[in-house]
Amino acid sequence: MKIFILATILAILSGCSSASIRDYQKEEPKLKLEEFFNGTLDAYGIFQDRSGLVVKRFHVLMKASWTNGIGTLDEEFTYSDGSKSHRIWTLKKTEDNKYTGTAEDVIGEAFGESSGNAFQWKYTLDLRVGESTYHVHLDDWMYLMSDRVLLNRSKMTKFGVSLGEITLSFYKRSP
Repeated sequence: MKIFILATILAILSGCSSASIRDYQKEEPKLKLEEFFNGTLDAYGIFQDRSGLVVKRFHVLMKASWTNGIGTLDEEFTYSDGSKSHRIWTLKKTEDNKYTGTAEDVIGEAFGESSGNAFQWKYTLDLRVGESTYHVHLDDWMYLMSDRVLLNRSKMTKFGVSLGEITLSFYKRSP
């Protein structure tokens, strides 16, 4: 009986492990942020609450550029309810495949790492909802599908509790 209980606990714990960025090191095509996030991109996305209900749809027009290792991602959001928002990311490559980033509505710095076709990006966002703001944590995973398409899936949490997920598809415009 003790062996059965121990095996059950180990099975549960191993099911709780999460993916590592290194799991993608052999995946192609290789994602180079400075190449993909350079030029004009369109992104289409949804936010699903923790029950899976789509509560927001949006489009992002992004103008991205890199100068001397510093990236600027200028994002214009248009939501399905007609509202709009704006965010400018400043990214910096800190070492091979590692990045930091800041934006006006990001608390502190975002940290990211790429490997193969994937990029993981973690940060705390000062999220405005109506008249209130909340500090929510985002864990973004991006996957390069082709030289012009990148998929992004983000988990949003507060105090470790899931608030929902964001799904985005980025399309790089032709030069």
